[in-house]
Amino acid sequence: QVQLVESGGGLVQAGGSLRLSCAASGRTVSSSTMGWFRQLLGKEREFVAGLSRSIGSTYYADSVKGRFTISRDNAKNAVYLQMKSLKPEDTAVYYCAARNGYTLVLAAKEYDYWGQGTQVTVSS
Repeated sequence: QVQLVESGGGLVQAGGSLRLSCAASGRTVSSSTMGWFRQLLGKEREFVAGLSRSIGSTYYADSVKGRFTISRDNAKNAVYLQMKSLKPEDTAVYYCAARNGYTLVLAAKEYDYWGQGTQVTVSS
């Protein structure tokens, strides 16, 4: 049974930083393509950042490029999303996701496993 558990969300002022964590069990993050997504109530889940399996190449949504960094710690079997220079429009529930395939893809439907989400609120 694969489980992904996010943590690290909270309330932060604009310009501040947060680091989200995603602890995995039942599957190693090194053998999975990992992604971070976010969702506002009533809106579709959108891709934020991804990390491919094996070589660990990364990809970011244009809206977060240069401000967010995705990384993984194989020893801790965890993936992180470091968020800097946060803006009010970054406010959302953030989800960690994993997929079995090699390809780093942006579509949420291509991911096989999901965490429960963690709320990030950025005040102006």
